[in-house]
Amino acid sequence: MKQLAELVPVVLFFLAYRLDGQTLSVGGWGYHFDGIYSATAVLMAATGLQVVLTRLITGHLERRLLILTGIVMAFGGATLALHNQIFIQWKPTIFNWALAIVLVATRRWSGKSAMQKAMGEQLQLPPEGWLRLDRLWTGYFLLVGGLNLAVAYGFSESTWVSYKLYSAIGFTVVLSLVTAAVLMPYLREPNGDPPADAT
Repeated sequence: MKQLAELVPVVLFFLAYRLDGQTLSVGGWGYHFDGIYSATAVLMAATGLQVVLTRLITGHLERRLLILTGIVMAFGGATLALHNQIFIQWKPTIFNWALAIVLVATRRWSGKSAMQKAMGEQLQLPPEGWLRLDRLWTGYFLLVGGLNLAVAYGFSESTWVSYKLYSAIGFTVVLSLVTAAVLMPYLREPNGDPPADAT
């Protein structure tokens, strides 16, 4: 659900990009959309609002959202200040690779799973289960980051914007399904027995 919530700024980014060249007028006030730059400004504003709402609703902010917000603001700000879209195009790669580094570094330096620290109160898994989950998500973050660069440098800006939206949705669904498949053998019924399809 949290990953789905993170898609909202991406959807708004896509919609703002599609309004390129148009002027939105509300109560005598008008705003002219300027392609990737207006879309970047919308992404930054939506991400900032997401942080505020998350803090108000849940009472806390997770490291993942803080990393995402920091990268959006840094690379979005560079795109607007330098008028160069390459910075915002690098943002998904930096974000995903940063998460991969966090997963690997946490396990290497602390001997524990970053996924366990984040989800340990919601899931009870043996060490092997957390290790498999770490490897799955690390591989996912590395792959998604690499594919983003391939599209950013190999295709047009418009294609990259569309890819950013549809891949975010598609990869989120696929990762959720694969994660569920990895976790299934470790999930247990209330009476402590493994689920029927795991025996």
